[in-house]
Amino acid sequence: MKLTFWTKNVKIIVVLLAAAMLLPSMNSCRRKKKHADAYGVFEATEIIVSSESNGKLLSFNVKEGDTYEKGEEIGLIDTTQLYLQMMQLDASMKAAMTRRPDIPSQIRTLQEKLITLEKEKARVANLVAANAAGSKQLDDVQAEITMTKSQLEATKSMLGTQDRAVLGEIEAMRFQKLQAETAIASCHIKAPITGTVLKKYIEPNELAFQGKPLFKMADLTNMFIKVYITEDMLSDVHLNQDVVIRIDSQKEKVKKFDGKVSWISPKAEFTPKMIQTKNERVNLVYAVKIAFINDGSAKIGMPGDVVFK
Repeated sequence: MKLTFWTKNVKIIVVLLAAAMLLPSMNSCRRKKKHADAYGVFEATEIIVSSESNGKLLSFNVKEGDTYEKGEEIGLIDTTQLYLQMMQLDASMKAAMTRRPDIPSQIRTLQEKLITLEKEKARVANLVAANAAGSKQLDDVQAEITMTKSQLEATKSMLGTQDRAVLGEIEAMRFQKLQAETAIASCHIKAPITGTVLKKYIEPNELAFQGKPLFKMADLTNMFIKVYITEDMLSDVHLNQDVVIRIDSQKEKVKKFDGKVSWISPKAEFTPKMIQTKNERVNLVYAVKIAFINDGSAKIGMPGDVVFK
């Protein structure tokens, strides 16, 4: 009988010790749930890269899940037609250059004639001064000089107009060539940011056209979690405020990140159905974005909670 009583007492003590050991863990879970100020999902700024040119996709070295550096070339659209267009514009500009008038050579004759008339005027003026010639002869020379000057100015104006017209054509073709060069550059598909490819929409040898999505990528290092807070919490939340972000992890009980409030919505909105708040009866909440540096643990769409410091 004593042994049975002792055995029962030992069992009771073991149960009490086990309960005492589990109590802190249960309290910790309760505190975790209780102390969460807001809930949300992890997001990243996603960019959909679309084709800027039309043509066959000659190469497209993109794999979903791979990370690429900003400016890294990852694809090429056929540039044959654009290159031929540039060659045609070069030939047209060279042909236009041959139509430019040679202004110095074409006005040289009139300039030489004007010099000769000025000399003749001086000679006749000397004769008139010596009463060896009449004043009419001097007037005739002066009239011819005036007419030659008018012809010279008219010729310069005409040749200048022709030259400007040709230069205008060349300038227009030069801009067309720049457009072709820009179009060729846009055929070289490059990563707009340093990030990870989330989705690939096209394969090599398919036809790409302007505006067609090629791939989607996001920066999975600089991420944020979007949460919703109630109006009574709004006064305690401010930009650049330090925040603790928590997610469940299989390796660790709780995974934490240090974040900062990067955006607070200026307008209230109705509580999204997928978001839990501290008071589920509140209909209007404010959206808040909290930025943090991701070590790879957080994934887009994964749920998490935050604690405002």
